[in-house]
Amino acid sequence: MEERTVAAPAYVYMMRCANGALYTGWTNDLLRRLRAHAGGKGAKYTRGFGGETLAYAELLESKSAALRREVALKKCTKEEKEALAAGFDPARFVLLRPARPADAEAVLGIYSHYVLNSTASFLYQPPKLEDYRKEMRNLCRKLPFFLAENALGQPLGYACAHPWRYGTGAYAWDTETTIYLDPEARRLGVGSMLYHALLAALCRLGYWNAYAVLADPNPASEAFHQRFGFVCEGRQARCGLKNGWQGVSYWLMDLAPGRTDPPEAEPRAPLPGELAALAAGARRGADWREMAGLVQPEEDKEQ
Repeated sequence: MEERTVAAPAYVYMMRCANGALYTGWTNDLLRRLRAHAGGKGAKYTRGFGGETLAYAELLESKSAALRREVALKKCTKEEKEALAAGFDPARFVLLRPARPADAEAVLGIYSHYVLNSTASFLYQPPKLEDYRKEMRNLCRKLPFFLAENALGQPLGYACAHPWRYGTGAYAWDTETTIYLDPEARRLGVGSMLYHALLAALCRLGYWNAYAVLADPNPASEAFHQRFGFVCEGRQARCGLKNGWQGVSYWLMDLAPGRTDPPEAEPRAPLPGELAALAAGARRGADWREMAGLVQPEEDKEQ
């Protein structure tokens, strides 16, 4: 399998300043750049006139594309810039990035909703924050963990992988996937973005099998996993007591289709910048199989 190179994230944006003007710039980390502007540590113009709110943003395929788009936006008339700003909603502009242990509170806030209000999780009470932060720290060292948020910095959902069973020995090439969305974030395409990034990362790292364990019944989650190609391998009835007896179903995604040769090494840890690039690719609509190198991108087929 030949891994496809995925470009790092690159954004072009317009910032509304205190004097009403629109400052245009580019960045590879939109929220960090916005915080810098708001804190008086951004560009000279926003330090002088105050960068107050994000007025517009686009995700581009590369730094060079963002620089070209920045030049083009700066040449736009004020009316053209205002028209772009009028159609932009920062609450619906999705950002995707690798999660960090510092995100534990945001992630746990999403997960806690399902613990307390559904049978998607069989826990009765959410984990303690410090325990969850420790778990995230351990996971992020060797497995992909992605967080979706909007341009206001509000968390929208997350997807991550866990060791399957023992995670070592004969199970080293297997992993379990997890995904949860904020209830208000549905219909933004967040779940698909997260799973495309997660599956691409797992495949590139060298995992052969991704398992999803779903509460049974859970028709919405089953349909979601089926769209990605997961296959149900079995169901276990009456195995969890929460709001009555619940069952689970087991779903498999083959990350190494057609391969029978033994792998040369155990799965590796993510490389610096690798997960950020995959998150950007998924946010731009790339399919996980393309990013993993399992299939040829459509634009390459046409050449």
